[in-house]
Amino acid sequence: MINFKKVELADKQWMGPLITLGEMSSSHQNFTNIFAWSEIYHYRVARVSDYLVVKGRLQNGEQYYFYPAGKGDPKSVIETMKQDAADCGHKFIMLGVSPENIIVLNSLFPESFEYKEMRDSFDYVYLLDKLVTLSGNKLHSKRNHINRFKEKHVWSFEQISSDNLAECWEMNVIWCKENGCHEDKQLADENCAVCRCFNNFNELGLEGGLIRLNGRVIAYTMGEKLNSNTYVIHIEKAFSKIQGAYQMINREFAAFIQEKYPQLMFVNREEDMGYEGLRKAKLSYYPYRMEEKFMAKYIIV
Repeated sequence: MINFKKVELADKQWMGPLITLGEMSSSHQNFTNIFAWSEIYHYRVARVSDYLVVKGRLQNGEQYYFYPAGKGDPKSVIETMKQDAADCGHKFIMLGVSPENIIVLNSLFPESFEYKEMRDSFDYVYLLDKLVTLSGNKLHSKRNHINRFKEKHVWSFEQISSDNLAECWEMNVIWCKENGCHEDKQLADENCAVCRCFNNFNELGLEGGLIRLNGRVIAYTMGEKLNSNTYVIHIEKAFSKIQGAYQMINREFAAFIQEKYPQLMFVNREEDMGYEGLRKAKLSYYPYRMEEKFMAKYIIV
């Protein structure tokens, strides 16, 4: 049985390097997301050889694992995970498995897993340069929203720091009230994860940006480097009643990323959680690709 532990901030010191070694491209394979959502999904973590193993529990009680993050031959680690599931008396299930992971699983364990698409968990991945320039006919409406915003408002963009972090939280509280966070379980859970990001902003190594309109914060975003070529956006909030607010924070922070990390090519804007409006909004930016995710269920007894 694997000796799992509760996720703590100090675990970033050993988890981070293993995630980096694995060059993970899915947003859930990231310390900030594992830490921020650990209370909601009951994440527990362990080091098995040179791999990070994450175990979680769904609200229906079903337990699952992430595909192990690290470097080297994963077969023995997956065997250990499979034995842990057997010792604990539950099925061996991995969530968020990528198509690349499936190729490895099928080569190591032929005809041992069945797979189910997790569309609501697909990440949206964009070309960073496209988010900055918004070039092309498909993104014409985004440019129009930004131009109208600039024409109508006195605005400014600034990085999030200890000096303005509290103002972003105040804006977030209002956003939650306007969007019914307390009436929607998913939004309520997300707000708990967002709160952990705010409370540990510097310790997590997060970066962020905000938009002020007449001195007042009306949009903010937070993210960090995901891997060697991709930046991940964990949070983005704006007052939707202000035309162009979302487009502005998106574009301005993309420009910040490009200036600070000229080597990066992509931005992972995470999943849509199955919300039709959010899916429509993310598709409207025409992602370069979708980071596909599957459930892998072990079917051999």
